[in-house]
Amino acid sequence: QVQLAESGGGLVQPGGSLRLSCAASGSIFRINDMAWYRQAPGKQRELVARITSGGSTDYADSVKARFAISRDNAKNTVSLQMSSLKPEDTAVYSCYADVVVRAGYRRTYWGQGTQVTVSS
Repeated sequence: QVQLAESGGGLVQPGGSLRLSCAASGSIFRINDMAWYRQAPGKQRELVARITSGGSTDYADSVKARFAISRDNAKNTVSLQMSSLKPEDTAVYSCYADVVVRAGYRRTYWGQGTQVTVSS
């Protein structure tokens, strides 16, 4: 079994910054893609940023140049540095990992979610 534990959410003023972190633990052979998704009230969950095991990244257009995703493969962690935050960034942010549990067996896991609220 694999667990994803997120931290770093909270309340921040518009224009502020926040850093989210996610640590994967458990039976892990290798982690492929890791990502952050978010879901605002009344909206569908959307991809915010994704990073491959090799470090390639892609971002939602709405967060490009403001957010930066990074990972530490040795520690099985992924982080999301969020800057110039806007009220429309308010959402529950969830960590995602595509995990190879053992050779030939792969599945996806989600964190429990952390609330980010951008408000004055």
